[in-house]
Amino acid sequence: MNKLEIVGQGGNDLLVKSPDMKASVRIEDTFAEMFPMWVGRVLITAATEEWALTAARAATGFAVSIILSPAEAGIEKIVTLKETPDSRPGAIVQIYHTYGHGLKDQMLRRITQCVLTCPTTAAFDGMGEQSRKKLQIGKSLSLFGDGFQKKDTLAGRTVWKIPVMEGEFVIEEKFGVKRGVAGGNLLILAKDQASGLKATLEAVELIRKVDGVVLTFPGGVCRSGSKPGSLKYKLGASTNHLFCPTLRKEINDSELSKEVNSVYEIVINGLTLDAIKTAMSAGIRGAINNLGVMKITAANYGGKLGPYRADLKELVE
Repeated sequence: MNKLEIVGQGGNDLLVKSPDMKASVRIEDTFAEMFPMWVGRVLITAATEEWALTAARAATGFAVSIILSPAEAGIEKIVTLKETPDSRPGAIVQIYHTYGHGLKDQMLRRITQCVLTCPTTAAFDGMGEQSRKKLQIGKSLSLFGDGFQKKDTLAGRTVWKIPVMEGEFVIEEKFGVKRGVAGGNLLILAKDQASGLKATLEAVELIRKVDGVVLTFPGGVCRSGSKPGSLKYKLGASTNHLFCPTLRKEINDSELSKEVNSVYEIVINGLTLDAIKTAMSAGIRGAINNLGVMKITAANYGGKLGPYRADLKELVE
């Protein structure tokens, strides 16, 4: 990973470059503001990696933002045969909710509808020793077996075997959950849409290599960043007008210089604050070397949104 160096300061912006950069990029000396959510981590295995990913994609659908989605969810990573209880390929997904009872409901619904139904899959707890408490997900789902389900053990785990038309669906009895962190973010300010999207995707590529985090937005990228509340309507959230290029001449408090014509946001959820900070640091390094990136910053609301923060200066250093 490229080593970054702070070479100067202009106003509230740090001038940052890496050894292979010809010019420095502005990174605002600000912070990303984050908030707590309950999170569950589900390990999905299958006969092939593609079937595991098929179930993982389905289980994390319509889970972009808790603002209007029933949950927030994403695929964390692919795991090998050596890392799974049944020695099959697998994928780990994370599911988030504001409330514990809401998380249990979403985990049940998503595993039942999207994993149980998918050919060759099994579902296991992926939280392990990080768990704060355990939910009876597998035991509740086992009732689908209509009295024909059987309790068993597999690789030291208590599981339920549920008869299905294909054969048996195996699910661990209890799934661990804990308090995670949501809302880590970076804003990539670019001269145009093409260069901004390219830089953001390169940032996303490096973030996906960090354990313990997920990106819940489509392709890991959000083009419609929001702010809490609304200036005009009774809404919980509305467009972040400060970062909309087409409004630059219509408002007095735009955060965009005249050179910026496109902004993309990366939103990161993680099992820990440190995991999110590592991911944000990786994202900065992925985006910064792209021509057309004018500035990198982050969204915060003066502590009104949540108690966690990640300072960009700290991440660069």
